[in-house]
Parts: sequence; structure tokens; C-alpha cells
Amino acid sequence: MTQNRLTSRISVGTALVLLTVLFPPFCRAQVYGTGSHTVTIIVQPISTIRTNIGAVNMSITGANAVAGVDAMSVSDQTTTLLWGTNSSLQKIVVNSSLVSPLYTLKLLAVGLTSGAASGEVILSGSAQDFVLNIGRTSGSCALRYTAVALASQGTGSDLHAITFTIQTQ
Repeated sequence: MTQNRLTSRISVGTALVLLTVLFPPFCRAQVYGTGSHTVTIIVQPISTIRTNIGAVNMSITGANAVAGVDAMSVSDQTTTLLWGTNSSLQKIVVNSSLVSPLYTLKLLAVGLTSGAASGEVILSGSAQDFVLNIGRTSGSCALRYTAVALASQGTGSDLHAITFTIQTQ
């Protein structure tokens, strides 16, 4: 009789081991409750814009003058404009802080990686279209500044604070 009990215990133990190995889903701990929650992801409109250089200095000197011609000019293309936006139908506008400049300052977007240049603009205190069709992208371009002075305007200097803004097209 002792022998039979030992055999039946081994048989039951062996059976439990076999059940655990062969049918693991049935041997998991019992779940007594569950919990859940929702997660909402909200992406707001994002528009970033910056230049790689803080200041551009341009000097019109005798080297820029042509004898017998009133207009003298100098250009600079060392600055890059970088932008990114996750909204559609966006554009970049540009304006100067100087409402009544003595000399003409022109700006052109060169080598755009996205969007379309609106052409060369003469900077003023009013915002003007600069780069169009930039929605949901990032991009860059070189900024070509051209300063033009007439000999008849004499000497002096203009200080512009140039502002680039991304806005709805």
C-alpha cells in the first residue's frame, strides 16, 4: 500500500510537470483584475526659423565703384536661412526694422532645398513674400544681400534688423 501511494504521488507530480511543460498557457497565474487607460498624442503647429550668422557687414568702397556710373553696389552670400514647419500651405515673409533707409538693400533666396523663391525683394518695413510653398517640410537657402548706394546719396550707414517669419500662405 505504501508503494502504491508513492507511485500515485510520482504519477501526479509527473503529470503536473508534463502539463506545465506541454501546456504553459493553462498553468499561468490567475488574473483577478485589469486596469487600462488611454493615451492621447497631440501635435501642435510647429514652425522654426533661424539664420546661421548673427550679423552681416557690407561696405561699399572705391573697389565697388565704376567710373561714370552713379550706382555702387556690394553683395554678400555668407548667411544661410534654415526653417521647418509641420503645417501645410506656409510661406516665409521678410521685413526690415528700418522704415526709411538711406540706401537700398535687396535680398534673394538662392539654392532653396524646398519651397519656391518669390524673387529678389527690396527690404522695407513692410513684410514681403520671400519663400513660398514650404508646408510640412524643413529646408534652407543661402541669403544673397545686395546693398546699392548712389554716389549722389553721399556717405553714411543704414542699420537693418531683418526679420523672417513663417506664416500661412
